[in-house]
Amino acid sequence: MTVPKRELDVDVAIIGAGTAGLNARRAALAAGAKRVVMIEGGPHGTTCARVGCMPSKLLIAAAEAAHEIRHAGVFGVHAPPPQVDGPAVLRRVQSERDRFVGFVLRAVDDLPAEQKLTGYARFVDASTLDVDDHTRVRAKSVVVAAGTEPFVPDGFESLGDRLLTNASVFELPDLPRSLAVLGTGVIGLELGQAMHRLGVDVTIINRSRRAGPARDPEVQAVICEELSRELDLRFDAHELSARRVGDEVELSFVDASGAATTIRVERVLCALGRRPSWERLAADRAGLPGDDSTSVSYDPHTMQVGSGPLFVAGDIVDERGVLHEAADEGRFAGTNAARYPHVRAFDRRAPLTVVFSDPQIATVGVPYDELDFASGQVVHGDVSYVDQGRARVMAKNQGIVRVYGDRLSRRLIAAEMFGPRVEHTAHLLAWAIQQGMSVDAALRMPVYHPVVEEGIRTALRRLAAAME
Repeated sequence: MTVPKRELDVDVAIIGAGTAGLNARRAALAAGAKRVVMIEGGPHGTTCARVGCMPSKLLIAAAEAAHEIRHAGVFGVHAPPPQVDGPAVLRRVQSERDRFVGFVLRAVDDLPAEQKLTGYARFVDASTLDVDDHTRVRAKSVVVAAGTEPFVPDGFESLGDRLLTNASVFELPDLPRSLAVLGTGVIGLELGQAMHRLGVDVTIINRSRRAGPARDPEVQAVICEELSRELDLRFDAHELSARRVGDEVELSFVDASGAATTIRVERVLCALGRRPSWERLAADRAGLPGDDSTSVSYDPHTMQVGSGPLFVAGDIVDERGVLHEAADEGRFAGTNAARYPHVRAFDRRAPLTVVFSDPQIATVGVPYDELDFASGQVVHGDVSYVDQGRARVMAKNQGIVRVYGDRLSRRLIAAEMFGPRVEHTAHLLAWAIQQGMSVDAALRMPVYHPVVEEGIRTALRRLAAAME
């Protein structure tokens, strides 16, 4: 093994220059660290700006424009079918995406040279890192904010350029004629529906009958039923295999009825989640997971691993990939890395996840699987959007909202939502939950008429009645 030529002693070393890493650096300096270095081997620019939140919303915006034109007839407004210019759609996605990435790049470029290193970090031990073959870093504390990589099943790499992930789909020069989407998580639903609305022949395949992050069976049933009205969703598919045939891909699987099914598509979008990058970091040398399928045990309020000088932050330990959570975790980790061994606990925000499908999906507060229904203490109230006033006005009257509360304290504790504009109404509930608001206090808040928030009020009234 070649010993790196340069040696660097620092207070805090941060692996990764994404949202979590950038916030960790800022927090470490604010907490008193004098020597901080941020190490990045891949392209700069956060996951959100480069391959996540922003380019996906740009594609969705184009898809929504085409969809609204096609469905304007319900209002008596008739227009010819939209002509989707695929290259133009993707040029705008790429141009605006590059603009967002540029903001991040400028922020990194402005950092003092001694605070950043280019290269891939690998652990030598818990406090020593080798950066490529040029630098050895010795740190009093280390923050791992190295992010994740798209998960691709074994055998699918052989598809070559026919295989897409969220890291490559936005680089296409044109929209494909046909597309198979693997997975019905956030990425699969958002990009699958957007491609469909832009005129791509889309088939979405999932091994279970579930779409999006909601876990309440009744909410899931509504989601699957409504989305299936528009999209070609193949639930409960198993024994999936793929082979390249010229410039196409042949996908074979057993469908929900047990029948063998084969489809041919121009491209396959793998949206089966993302995996942490532990193996590339040689993290086992520091007592961290040695392979990418293993999770790490850490304190979510301090971001400390065990009781030592290792801290984690961002997507590498939080598969939801939520920007504000990554920023918070970077701040917690950076602060405590600088203060180590005198770490402090931070309060977490109320959990909030939004899927920008149409209708949108949101989950707020305590995850459904963690709610204590068995004790009888947790009750719910819900409302359908089918007859909700403003939703019908907009001809977007699909979906359901279900809110959950604690019968003893009468506090609102969680919600699962599927409907129009829930990206906004979910925030109201998240703020109420974070403030520890009771259902009665929430019902005293003003609600204008006619707005979709009236549906939330109805669900809260039913929750209050269930608490009696």
